[in-house]
Amino acid sequence: MNILSIGGSDPSSGAGIQSDIKTFSNHGVYGFTVVTAVTSQNTKNVASIEPVSTKSLMAQLDSILSDFHVDAIKIGMVYNSQIIKVIHSKLRKFKVPIIVDPIIKSTTNATLLKKNALHDYKKMIIPLADVITPNKYEAKVLSGISNIKKSAKKIQTMGAKCVIITGTTINNQISDFVLEKNKEYTISGKKIPITNHGSGCNYSASITVSLAKGNTIHSAVKTAKDYVYQSIKNSKKIGKGVNITHRDISNRMKELSYSINHFKQIKNIYKLIPECQTNFVFAKKNPKSIMDVLGISGRLVKSGKEVVTAGEIVYGGSQHVGTAVIQVNKKFPEIRSGLNIKY
Repeated sequence: MNILSIGGSDPSSGAGIQSDIKTFSNHGVYGFTVVTAVTSQNTKNVASIEPVSTKSLMAQLDSILSDFHVDAIKIGMVYNSQIIKVIHSKLRKFKVPIIVDPIIKSTTNATLLKKNALHDYKKMIIPLADVITPNKYEAKVLSGISNIKKSAKKIQTMGAKCVIITGTTINNQISDFVLEKNKEYTISGKKIPITNHGSGCNYSASITVSLAKGNTIHSAVKTAKDYVYQSIKNSKKIGKGVNITHRDISNRMKELSYSINHFKQIKNIYKLIPECQTNFVFAKKNPKSIMDVLGISGRLVKSGKEVVTAGEIVYGGSQHVGTAVIQVNKKFPEIRSGLNIKY
């Protein structure tokens, strides 16, 4: 599975395309990048921004889109109208999930979208979005409205299919308001009071992966919130300013994720998915219970002639296949993985 990130380069790797590559890798997918601007920034400030030329941007997009299969696209920092127009012209007829993460200012308050580009952003970038993920500040800038629900509805009228406004704090909870086509809801989680660099990019990149895998928006948001919570919780103070988000994913989880993706790409594999659907597991050495076995919290589900992942990889994700692997492992310790298919 391949995902393209279009955005700015951050030499600190806290945000931008470098951060997205880390998130994609942690989710077991391959990441392409197209650079819109080269920033000079660290944990204290943004020293300079150099937008790429339209010729360079077009060449980068052509090089990726002409050679590779792309399962989803994330659009981050676009900076000016020239960049916006090129992206719009290249992607307006592209039929994969497009997730837009509005990048208007940095954590250190640097301007990352020119004010005179805002009109073109609303006209050309927002309509590309299957999902757009502004925080409260960005939503107000885009809509001109402070009220979260009214702001989301205004942004949706601009062409975005789904609007997710992040970062509403109530007591010790941080909530995301989700406005889909025919429903609205809020998903909340525990807040960690750490000023950080990168959480917004982590969030939108995680959602991009989930939607590329065929998961619902509700499931994608829940997964992204957990991923961001862990990345903030494990953030690192490696510079002299704010923390940089960080998330360690075990090699076992990465290996299972890669194996699942390869399995899904086998020709006509949908024909082998049974009525009860499929799970794919990988155990620790000498597993004692299903909590020692990684599996998919939902299933691998047949959808037409495709197989999609309904859920995330977690310990205890599979009761039946996980239990089977534990029993087999008792006699054959070298066997630690398994899946169920139609016979």
